[in-house]
Amino acid sequence: MSESPSRPAPGRVGVMLPLDLPVGEVLPYVRRAEELGFDQVWVVEDLGWRGGVAQAATVLASTTNLTVGIGIMPAGARNVAFAAMELATLAQLHPGRLIAGIGHGMPGWMRQAGSWPASPLTLIKEYARALRLLIAGEPGPQNGRYVRCEGVVITETPDLVPPVILGVRGPKSQAVAGEVADGLLLAEPAAPDYITASLRNLGPHASAGSPEIVVYDAAAVDDDEEAALTRVRASLESVGEPQWAAHIDPLPFAEELRAHRAASPDARHFARTMPADWVRALSIAGTPDQARKAIDARHAAGATSVVLAPAGPDPLAALDSLARALPHRH
Repeated sequence: MSESPSRPAPGRVGVMLPLDLPVGEVLPYVRRAEELGFDQVWVVEDLGWRGGVAQAATVLASTTNLTVGIGIMPAGARNVAFAAMELATLAQLHPGRLIAGIGHGMPGWMRQAGSWPASPLTLIKEYARALRLLIAGEPGPQNGRYVRCEGVVITETPDLVPPVILGVRGPKSQAVAGEVADGLLLAEPAAPDYITASLRNLGPHASAGSPEIVVYDAAAVDDDEEAALTRVRASLESVGEPQWAAHIDPLPFAEELRAHRAASPDARHFARTMPADWVRALSIAGTPDQARKAIDARHAAGATSVVLAPAGPDPLAALDSLARALPHRH
């Protein structure tokens, strides 16, 4: 029988593999991230881009020590038994180096692909529970409304079971994460107040009191603070839209931000004219010391891993500047 989920030590810093990175730059990017001392690389699975499992397998095989996170695999996209086989194989081949993120997927994409359920909450609850059992070599649970894998057993299972975390933002979905998953993935922006609010939503059953909390944030580091803030603004264009309300509501300037968005002719103007203090709160941007303090604040709020999404036109070049904010660069 496999051991309980392997957990990276708290206080980790990762970097996101941009979904639109030219294919010839993918391996140089992840290898450079490892050289620079990042603890993790997170791959993205968005409809029409690159597959999460294929990216994770390639990154794991091309590096030595990095933990690789998949953020996220939509629950409606794959049969749970076959998803468990893929993840168990990755974790078996690369022990202790995988974190599996599962989510609802964006409703528009999932409807377009014919995979949006009548009850997303029921699906993800059944899916996460079954996935964790199967990866650990346990028989699949009793058939549910959506997930049907009763009695299925995967024989090739890892010695170290990877954490299965839910990439969800609504309070009901986050409560499900606390009940049936090993933790939570919070998409950007993940200000400390949002992390704190999300942890409350996990409830009393959260992974025996030690959930994995992974947070994403747009990031830019420069000796010139203003240059870093300017570079990250484009990544904040969407945060005024209604679907990001959960990220914004816990912040002290939430109402002002909504008013600013309502008064702005478009998202680009909204982000370009946002007060600098808001940019600092909604991203990890500034001088190396300022960025390091922003990372520390997210860890202090409960994040076990802070993942930097490089802002700007050249993600490969951005890696070196982002690495200047890593804790060991003091």
